[in-house]
Amino acid sequence: MRILIYGAGVIGSLYAAMLYKAEIDVTIYARGTRLCDLQSKGLLYKRKGKLFKANVTVISELNKNDCYDFVFLTVRENQLMTALTQLKDNISPTIVTMVNSLDTYEEWESICGKGRILPAFPGAGGSLEEGILDADLTPWIIQPTTIGKTDGREMDLAAIFKRARIPYQVVDDMHGWQICHLGMVVPIADAYYEAADPEHVGEDFLLMKKTSCQIRENYQGIKNKGIRITPMKMNVILILPVTMLSFIMGFVFRSDFGNRFMYRHSMKAPDEMMGLHEQFYRFISNQT
Repeated sequence: MRILIYGAGVIGSLYAAMLYKAEIDVTIYARGTRLCDLQSKGLLYKRKGKLFKANVTVISELNKNDCYDFVFLTVRENQLMTALTQLKDNISPTIVTMVNSLDTYEEWESICGKGRILPAFPGAGGSLEEGILDADLTPWIIQPTTIGKTDGREMDLAAIFKRARIPYQVVDDMHGWQICHLGMVVPIADAYYEAADPEHVGEDFLLMKKTSCQIRENYQGIKNKGIRITPMKMNVILILPVTMLSFIMGFVFRSDFGNRFMYRHSMKAPDEMMGLHEQFYRFISNQT
């Protein structure tokens, strides 16, 4: 089994390290400063306060005939179309799109080839500091790595995750799942950008209330478009009193979880999140 990680940021580097630890043949495609770091130092990552190194293969060019069982596409949403165009002529059969987006998968396959997309979403977060990865998987009860049900290939991918001890779930409607996910994360990112002190935004109860109300409004808008709220547990957002939901949101924003999985990405990828903001609210407001 050969895996290519196309994108060497936080998400790609973490999955590469975990696959390497499981003795899976993994290669990272990287560019720029990250390529230099990986070529000179290897994939360095922190784990429980200790520093480790994953001796993964690193490439800066992908040839047409380089064949991998799965290509994990771990780039930002605003880099997605360029990456799919670059992968178009490569013979690898399956591209696992681990990207936040509202695009349809048919639209992606119109670029890279019919039947090649296996939609998924990472359950991970963290940061890269001076070339060293400081990241982890999200708790499985909150958000495991999520895979869309397709033609059976999802079970082959699930077997890889199981071997690497990466918690996962398979969902019937991956597009609907991603829409629901954006209904939550877009207002969360907006709260950081609106706050005078983003790192301590959880202490601003009025902003937490505004964020909670917006998430609830988003989920109601999603339901109004005939999309099932998923995972089912998120329906609680439509039931809980706003005051209680605001206190919960404040607690999450102030937690280590909030810092690692919400704050760091939002502050390092404002262009991506603002683009997703525009996409999501355009989608919700479209009555057709």
